[in-house]
Amino acid sequence: MAPVKYQAYLLLTLAVLFWAGNFVLGRAFHMDIPPVALAFWRWAIATLLVLYPASRHLRADWKAISGHWPIMVLLSVFGVASFNTLVYSGLHHTQAINALLIQSLMPVLIVLMSFVMYRDKISARLLLAIMVSLSGAVTIICRGDVGVMIHLSLNRGDLYVFVAVICYATYSVLLKKKPLIHPMSFVFVTFGLGSLMLVPFYLWEAMTSRSAILEPTSLLVIGYVAIFPSIVSFLCYNKGVELIGPNRAGLFIHLMPVFGSVMAVLCLDEPFYLFHALGMVLIGAGIYLTTMEKRRSSAADR
Repeated sequence: MAPVKYQAYLLLTLAVLFWAGNFVLGRAFHMDIPPVALAFWRWAIATLLVLYPASRHLRADWKAISGHWPIMVLLSVFGVASFNTLVYSGLHHTQAINALLIQSLMPVLIVLMSFVMYRDKISARLLLAIMVSLSGAVTIICRGDVGVMIHLSLNRGDLYVFVAVICYATYSVLLKKKPLIHPMSFVFVTFGLGSLMLVPFYLWEAMTSRSAILEPTSLLVIGYVAIFPSIVSFLCYNKGVELIGPNRAGLFIHLMPVFGSVMAVLCLDEPFYLFHALGMVLIGAGIYLTTMEKRRSSAADR
């Protein structure tokens, strides 16, 4: 049991690490790459990259895929087509701090949706873990300043991000219903369907707004988001949810401000403050509390 848990924790940590990089790049290059263009090319390239490894499994999995097409479409809508497109769009209109704060609500929404959809048991330990971890995420995002929360102003970008968070929480919970197929078959189908769903929005954006500035740096950004936050993170996250359930897996989302802070310190020469350390300790404590869940609680969560 323990090795399975630790495998899940490692996979989820890697998934969130690459998503943190995606979040930073989406904000840093929002003037060079329009949101729908970035989302479309991200998933279109990711689909092409997984085509060959998935082709060896698709024939065997096709009956299960076609027999579960409604859930495959829903997972493609919520996890692929909607989430990142809405996040990228939101980052055009809001500050990164607003988006991070809203995204920190995702573990809470996952637990609530799991209860509504499956009547999953919510243990007191899990609730405590979420609250402790959430307080750590907020501490880092607000830089230890309560005044940041008091003077926070909301805009339409925040609405986009909030809807995006609802979408990905829904995706996380619906993963319980995905067919028993090879992981490469699953990501190929969902990536492909998500890309097709974005085509009309991509064409509309290209005709009514602006095109991407395709410079070497922009191409590298698209390449990064197509490989790491897409293929690698989705394979890791999906497997992590399969191993320990959406409720506990969702808690790892709170590692995003931790990784974002570390990236800022290492890459942007930003100073490391006490609030960073405090927030990391709280997030670590919250995640550790989930490892203390009893086996019967773990089984109920899955």
